[in-house]
Amino acid sequence: MYQVIVMYGDNEPWWFFEEWQNDIQEEKSFTTLEEAQRFYKKKWHLICNEYEYIHAKTNYLSAFWNEGEERWCEECVEDLQQYKGLALLKNYQPVSIESEREFYEATNSSGKTKRCQRS
Repeated sequence: MYQVIVMYGDNEPWWFFEEWQNDIQEEKSFTTLEEAQRFYKKKWHLICNEYEYIHAKTNYLSAFWNEGEERWCEECVEDLQQYKGLALLKNYQPVSIESEREFYEATNSSGKTKRCQRS
């Protein structure tokens, strides 16, 4: 089973830290890779239009953010950038196939990128 998920939180979608699934805002399941790829592509273009910055991996993992979208972290004692994440997964694991070049070549990752340093 394939999933396309949209997340929002402190981390880019490729980190898969403990409890990463708590950041999921939207999830859609597919029986075939082709269906999942079509939905990912559609979602990618919609999200891309809402954000200034993009950082994407070659295996259908993309992070989007705008400067100034941050939240205060008491544990870190600093503001943390908030990311919209988009991922195509197989059984909630990253796929090993390469996405279309348009997704990862569109990377524009300048700007502030921080993640929580709590232990």
